Amino acid sequence: MSISIHNHWEPIIKKAAQTPTYQNLRKFLKKEYSNYTIFPEKDNIWTAFQWTDYEDVKVVILGQDPYHGEGQAHGLSFSVQPQVKIPPSLKNIYKELEDDLGIPPVSHGYLKSWAEQGVFLLNAVLTVREGQANSHRGKGWEELTDFAIASLNERKEPIVFILWGASARKKQALIDTTKHYILTSPHPSPLSAYRGFFGSKPFSKANELLIASGQEPIDWQLPEKV
Repeated sequence: MSISIHNHWEPIIKKAAQTPTYQNLRKFLKKEYSNYTIFPEKDNIWTAFQWTDYEDVKVVILGQDPYHGEGQAHGLSFSVQPQVKIPPSLKNIYKELEDDLGIPPVSHGYLKSWAEQGVFLLNAVLTVREGQANSHRGKGWEELTDFAIASLNERKEPIVFILWGASARKKQALIDTTKHYILTSPHPSPLSAYRGFFGSKPFSKANELLIASGQEPIDWQLPEKV
């Protein structure tokens, strides 16, 4: 899998890719893409890194692995392609956004506007086999995405890390909370959203932290037309 990022992320990710783990991951992915339907398409694996440059990251929203349905995943956590039905977890994110900031849901699930403002929509695992959630877990992606988070931790400018669910919360060990901020809650999936995701107000809290650290807040209102 060639690393096509072409911004400040490129040397960071290429350094992470020097490991034996990543070389094994490449071999695994080559076979997977040859023999199965894998999401996202090869050209979209690095979308989160392409659309939110290292120096521009203000907020990190960490997901687990890509959506595994036809046409959904395009390289951003929780986001789906335009014209694709909004998945249940994202519906709950929109519900919390409306309750938190009074922003009504749009009719699509395409989160590019957030990415362009500095919201790094990263999955811990960047690929998945069609119809098989977590099928690429433990194959090497976690080491690379841990390296990306550790690299962000080195930034001087404070970053807000939004960690939803137990899997995301494991990344807390990589983050220096004397420099950066962490917001946690249960995952927005229908199985866990009622255990504390609803009412957690991550969007207003993230903006308050950005403003307090002298940064521009995120405009969480997505455009209706994409």
